[in-house]
Amino acid sequence: MINVSNLSLRFGKRVLFEDVNLRFAPGNCYGIIGANGAGKSTFLKIISGDEAPTSGSVEITPGDRMSVLKQDHYAFDDFSVLETVMMGNKPLYDIMKEKDAIYAKEDFTDADGERAGELESLFAEMDGWNAESDAAALLSNLGIKEEQHYKLVSELDGSEKVRVLLAQALFGNPDILILDEPTNDLDIHTIAWLENFLADYEAIVLVVSHDRHFLDHVCTHVVDIDFGKMTIYTGNYSFWYQSSQLALKQKADQNKKTEEKIKELQEFIRRFSANAAKSKQATSRKKALDKLNLEEIKPSNRKYPAILFNTMDREPGDQIFSAEGLSKSINGEVLFKDVNFMINKGDKIALLSDSNIRTTAFYDIITGRDKDFEGKYKWGITITVADLPIDNSLFFEGRDENLVEWLREYNNKPDADEQFIRGFLGKMLFSGEEVLKKCSVLSGGEKMRCMFSRMMLQGANFLIFDEPTNHLDLESITALNNGMKDFKAPLIFTSRDQELTETVANRIIEITPKGIIDKLTSYNDYINDENIQKQREEMYS
Repeated sequence: MINVSNLSLRFGKRVLFEDVNLRFAPGNCYGIIGANGAGKSTFLKIISGDEAPTSGSVEITPGDRMSVLKQDHYAFDDFSVLETVMMGNKPLYDIMKEKDAIYAKEDFTDADGERAGELESLFAEMDGWNAESDAAALLSNLGIKEEQHYKLVSELDGSEKVRVLLAQALFGNPDILILDEPTNDLDIHTIAWLENFLADYEAIVLVVSHDRHFLDHVCTHVVDIDFGKMTIYTGNYSFWYQSSQLALKQKADQNKKTEEKIKELQEFIRRFSANAAKSKQATSRKKALDKLNLEEIKPSNRKYPAILFNTMDREPGDQIFSAEGLSKSINGEVLFKDVNFMINKGDKIALLSDSNIRTTAFYDIITGRDKDFEGKYKWGITITVADLPIDNSLFFEGRDENLVEWLREYNNKPDADEQFIRGFLGKMLFSGEEVLKKCSVLSGGEKMRCMFSRMMLQGANFLIFDEPTNHLDLESITALNNGMKDFKAPLIFTSRDQELTETVANRIIEITPKGIIDKLTSYNDYINDENIQKQREEMYS
């Protein structure tokens, strides 16, 4: 159990949250949500003891062991992979090291023998004899091959280190598990394994993530940081989002009778309870939703940008795009070859690969940024393209103008005045004096919002997105997802956000060194089709 009492956090005059009183119980997974800068990660640090609150306290049941997903990827470079994972259970690891030190003594005494006996007994009680095999199993499930288990952590690449640190956090079944962005750098299959692991976990899990699909599959509760307060809601992220939007709609509709509002909310909860019955955490979640007090549902104070792409200057014609024999190599390594396909009206294509180097290289070719390739491609004469590259630094480096001046450069409407330009920035939550910010001081999320303003202003009828959710908060990701779904013309995109890919794409193209796999299907059906997965293995072998 974790009890949070009268917790407050302030930085000078800025209050992140105050008078927070929460209780976290075993068997539940709590997703911590809030706008960027709301204090999600800081709250986890307070719970773990790595940061002190301004006031208040955190009490943990005596004897409960807490494990935290470490963020320093270099902290364990001098240790083997397997040993690093076993360090996750510090009491057990300390016993192991003390045992080894005693047995390594040349002048072994009677006292040493007695202490060794005590340690062996503790070691057996903590299931120490299975520690190495348990650690190895975790590593294998997280995609770290057996031949890497005895390497030094320093020999692994960044994504592999992330998996080792995740295995370390999960090792030994801690009573409290603290996870800050655990799905970063994980592939879809590893995320699915982690979702199943956490869905069956009987302890307390606190997690911060921008992956909505992950939050929906693991969370029994949502902790919302809003209005400077923290409130626990029953259900997953989608339930919280849809219920808060419904409450906001009802609040705006002052003329609707109370009885009608209650009936609408009851029907909403009934439908969500039925859906919960199909999930891994079915029973407890459905019971909790059935008991939900209607007064618990509050409209959110969160602001969502208006990412709206349907300002096309003209409708696309029948000829959209074609690629013939497109091939690309870098330093002798084949990224892809003989890529042939056409894009049709109504296509919303998710472009996949085992490496974003391939997908980014493809986008660089079809947008004209890269001229060094084989084959050819052709855009239809009616097509105008707006694209969001994975690296937007070239749009901002060395630029010192304000946002209005910056965005005006991408305006193709000669009669547009400053108010027109400001309108597109306003849709991205830049209001008042904020539009006079200098490009040089923007955060990663602000730069992304500027890039969406640019895309909307261009009035294009074909859109390209290369990892568009990078640096975005959950509100912006949700708004982007809706904007891409609602776009009335073709688009192509690559994203690690599974929810976005599943809800937007109606066609999947996977680009490999041996060509492409092209299927008119949904993302979930694609990754769950055994025949397609066999084909993938052949294309990458």
